Amino acid sequence: MLSDIEIAQSTKLRPISDVARELGLAEDEIEHYGKYKAKVSLEVFDRLKNRPKGKLIYTTAITATPAGEGKTCTAVGLTQALGKLGKNTVVCIREPSLGPTFGIKGGAAGGGYSQVLPMDDINLHFTGDIHAVSTAHNLLAAMLDNHIHQGNELNINIHRVVWRR
Repeated sequence: MLSDIEIAQSTKLRPISDVARELGLAEDEIEHYGKYKAKVSLEVFDRLKNRPKGKLIYTTAITATPAGEGKTCTAVGLTQALGKLGKNTVVCIREPSLGPTFGIKGGAAGGGYSQVLPMDDINLHFTGDIHAVSTAHNLLAAMLDNHIHQGNELNINIHRVVWRR
């Protein structure tokens, strides 16, 4: 039996530009992150907002099962099910947590023959958004610490304001 990584590495990926073209997206409506990943521009919503049959389903704020089936699993499974019913579907997933990378929970890209690829990119850094958010968070934490250290001109109550680091 093949491991998850062996299955992922044996799969021939389609260029994201081909997938985008099949979905009717213009080249300027996607922002490439390599050959197989891209972000879809929010301007697509404006272009398609008057289409009568379009549907958008958000999968948010779900508590994962003990087996690790959470938002990504639900979103991908729903997309596959609608596709099986003959619907034209696509799933857009956000950058997963780094828990899987550090062995805290299951893989963020699925497993076996039900994976989101490129698995290694998704589990490690995807588009780099988490790094950008954590860097901004750390900058704000440092600014807050420095402000308090320099005299706390804004009178921030250090016993009531909590800023997790």
